[in-house]
Amino acid sequence: MTNTPDILCIGSVLWDVIGRSASHMRAGSDVPGRITRLPGGVAMNIAMTLRRFGMTPALLTAIGRDAEGDELIGEAQRMEMITDFIYRSDDLPTDVYMAVEGANGLIAAIADAHSLEAAGSKILRPLSDGTIGEENTPYGGPIALDGNLTADLLHDIAISPLFAKADLRVAPASPGKAERLLALINHPSATLYVNLEEAGLLCQTTFDSSNTAAKALIDRGAHRVLVTDGDKSASEGTAGDIITQTPPSVMVTRVTGAGDTFMAAHIASEAQGMGRADALARALNAAATYVSGETPL
Repeated sequence: MTNTPDILCIGSVLWDVIGRSASHMRAGSDVPGRITRLPGGVAMNIAMTLRRFGMTPALLTAIGRDAEGDELIGEAQRMEMITDFIYRSDDLPTDVYMAVEGANGLIAAIADAHSLEAAGSKILRPLSDGTIGEENTPYGGPIALDGNLTADLLHDIAISPLFAKADLRVAPASPGKAERLLALINHPSATLYVNLEEAGLLCQTTFDSSNTAAKALIDRGAHRVLVTDGDKSASEGTAGDIITQTPPSVMVTRVTGAGDTFMAAHIASEAQGMGRADALARALNAAATYVSGETPL
């Protein structure tokens, strides 16, 4: 395995604790199902899909020096990700995400990413100390950036010379954190990956289609956007040039991580030289395969 990454994945790497049931659920439901614990977090989910597409991601995140953190690092290394640049904290615990999913989709979720937020800019040190880059010779490759970072840190990234030459691919961690991405909406090399609800939050309105949402984000100053609308449509584009496609129809068995899978598959497809339409179609197919319960390849 090479120690030279194809892409940096910056953001949340934690344990996903997911309860899934085949039953329809509502608030207060008590139903049988399965509970799993898997490596997760936006940055990790993206990195795992990138590995399946043959890319070598490096993780920039905060992970505690606890048993959970050691196990998580071990899982990342087993999947042949580069973990050399991870900030390990002596006093911050490893983060965790907990969600409940029913046959009718995501019921509720809580993301405890407080350690990542507390670590702040410490996770970015390899970009400034010469390990990966420094101010006079900034890193010039692709970066998958996760909205779990604080709004202040995202603002600093938006104006930092350390990111001036990077190909930034940006995703909100959830609709609740989507507005953090406003700091990066005008970045000249940022591509925003959002769903219809998140696009509405960024534009302070609601949209009835991914195409309309993509146009509105570009009008707000976004360099490039990809907007998904579940099983209805997805749109990709820049100013005056938007394409829209319809995802494959599949039976949905899981939803957590679907957006991250879509983003990673799109990044990998473009890295492998695919054109816009083919990259979008491949990403939609990967996401559809993922939500159907299979492994996207």
